[in-house]
Amino acid sequence: MKQIFRNIMSLVMAFVVLFSTLSFTINMHYCGGALVETAISHKVKGCGMEMEKPSTDGCSITKKNCCDDKQLVVDGQDELQLAVDKISFEKQIFITYFVNTYINLFEIVEKNISSYKDYSPPFVVKQLYKIDETYLI
Repeated sequence: MKQIFRNIMSLVMAFVVLFSTLSFTINMHYCGGALVETAISHKVKGCGMEMEKPSTDGCSITKKNCCDDKQLVVDGQDELQLAVDKISFEKQIFITYFVNTYINLFEIVEKNISSYKDYSPPFVVKQLYKIDETYLI
């Protein structure tokens, strides 16, 4: 049971480290205020209604583009260094005792512990209850 618990906890901690350092980008394409397409880690293709910029700068009449691209960047943690040397000795002792007692909570203890099941009873040399009996007459 203890080994299974340790394996599960090590797997969970590996996933925590993996997802805390993971960074990714979500690109979204809105057309007319409605979300049309999303993409992770690459650029969206679009809906095909994007307006081209006019080739002449002297044109004073331009239509507003109905499409909009937004980008959401999720940055992961870059540095994963635990400074153990900065933890005081008292805190290290406390952490050690805490982990030790927490792990020992999950041990299965047998309820029927009999230390005498492997040993035979001693031979009776004298019947002691007969020696100590007294009778009142």
